[in-house]
Amino acid sequence: MEQIRQLLDSILSSVRDLLPIVLVVTFFQLVVIQQPFPDLSRMITGGLLVVLGLALFVRGLQQALFPLGECIANAFARKGNLFWLLVFAFALGFGTTIAEPALTAVAGEAARIAAADGHIEDMPGALASYALGLRITVAVAVGFAILTGVYRIVKGWPIQYLIIGGYIGVVIMTAFAPPEIIGIAYDSGGVTTSTVTVPLVTALGIGLAESIRGRTTLIDGFGLIAFASLTPIIFVMAYGMII
Repeated sequence: MEQIRQLLDSILSSVRDLLPIVLVVTFFQLVVIQQPFPDLSRMITGGLLVVLGLALFVRGLQQALFPLGECIANAFARKGNLFWLLVFAFALGFGTTIAEPALTAVAGEAARIAAADGHIEDMPGALASYALGLRITVAVAVGFAILTGVYRIVKGWPIQYLIIGGYIGVVIMTAFAPPEIIGIAYDSGGVTTSTVTVPLVTALGIGLAESIRGRTTLIDGFGLIAFASLTPIIFVMAYGMII
């Protein structure tokens, strides 16, 4: 019964979160555009599926991913083995990013556009190779970002200096990178921090900060996602300059 009650609470919370979007879309469709919704029954069914899916996703995060990430971070901190902690941080960033649906979609679209503009051959093999190379580049970038963020937590370095230095590097590379890759690079930083990556990475940072003496969870436990958004921009621009 407790699980059912928590699920119902999650569904109600999802409805409240999505209600502003529904009101905005309804207002512009009926008042500004003054047209009825096409296939209203299908849109209502899809909306209900979105609400249910969001509720189940949030419950899954609360019951599985967040506790799992914190448990693993605590275990590594107790063992005191920095090398394996950093290996795990890189593998976690790489693995979650490769599995990110948003990145797969963006990489495929980027390959299609690159072929249409004549930058690569419009062949299935060339398209797949370009998309895979882009995904691997972003995944390596996020793995490096999580590794750097975890090392920052262990050493207690201030996050602002690393972030400022990273974005200075982004600005410099933007001046030299091919124009065709700059937009893709900037978007890659956003699509990596999505449904799969964010929960596990956030839980890792919080669990690690809780396990290390002298660290504050609020100050030191967060910030890993900022690195995961930054480094793909640099790596993808470098990827574009190389290929």
